[in-house]
Amino acid sequence: MYIKKILLFIALIGIGIGAYFAYYVYNVMIAPNTAFQNEKAYIFIESEADFNEVKAQLEPLLKNSETFTSLAKQKKYINNVKAGKYAIVKNMSNNDIINTLRSKNLPVRVSFNNQNTLENLAGRIAVQIEADSLSLLDSFKDESFFKTAGINEASVLGVFIPNSYEFFWNTSAEQFRERMLIEFKKFWSTRQSALNAIQMTENQVITLASIVHEESKQKEEQPIIAGVYMNRLRIKMPLQADPTLKFAAYQLPQYKDVVIKRVLNVHKTIESPYNTYKNLGLPPGPIAMPDISAIDAVLNYKKHDYLYFAADAERPGFHKFAKTLQQHNINARAYQNYLSKNGILR
Repeated sequence: MYIKKILLFIALIGIGIGAYFAYYVYNVMIAPNTAFQNEKAYIFIESEADFNEVKAQLEPLLKNSETFTSLAKQKKYINNVKAGKYAIVKNMSNNDIINTLRSKNLPVRVSFNNQNTLENLAGRIAVQIEADSLSLLDSFKDESFFKTAGINEASVLGVFIPNSYEFFWNTSAEQFRERMLIEFKKFWSTRQSALNAIQMTENQVITLASIVHEESKQKEEQPIIAGVYMNRLRIKMPLQADPTLKFAAYQLPQYKDVVIKRVLNVHKTIESPYNTYKNLGLPPGPIAMPDISAIDAVLNYKKHDYLYFAADAERPGFHKFAKTLQQHNINARAYQNYLSKNGILR
């Protein structure tokens, strides 16, 4: 009888231990441990982050951060933190959360369009991935990158084709730069025949496209404007592109924080390789980042006899085209009168 009691007592202890262990396993590993009501919450783990930084981000999202820490230690996550963007789904268990943080780094969509400078581009990208704007800018201006890509500082902006791309959030500045070079080569591989047909380099096309894009945002007009400039290049006539004068002016200290709304004769006297009134041919590089539509407009420019165009006062955003200087002067005078009438003097 005494032995039976001992055996029963041992059995009860075993059941109790088993029950406690089952409760512990359920509570630590299986039970839902999220404290938010939305379907998902996102955390961003930086490349140099340790477990304490991860835990600090997770604590507001968890019912019990101690059970999470306990399991993280058992699964050796605390010494194997991985950078990236992660989604914590409502009612996830600690086990699910840790498995997510180990292997489910989410990609992000990185988009940029017409950034006029490398500084602006770096700032635009820095709000979308981990790399900061300074490291991005340094990588864009790296001489070794110029050598690898076969470019220089004047043409580097053209390497970045405006579009939307998929990256991991923890992409470094160098990784972003190298991916953009790959995308640049891929972009031009599909346009090689068009490039060969007009006998221009990638930089020349992008440079001209940047002028076309600054002249007009109307896609139906861009091939016509590109055709005007191609005609001028063919007969060795100066491009006389007003956007290049603005670009040249903005490099000078006296035009800092000034918005040029009207190109004047004084702008035509600026000494700069970007002054296309003084210099024949294309400037050294793009004056801005053109849309893909403007690049394709140059590659597929419209063949015509126009040598001139002026903004259309009756249709803002559009232009009037002319074959003769006499007709152009009439068109240009009408637009100058429109500017003066509206108080736009400089």
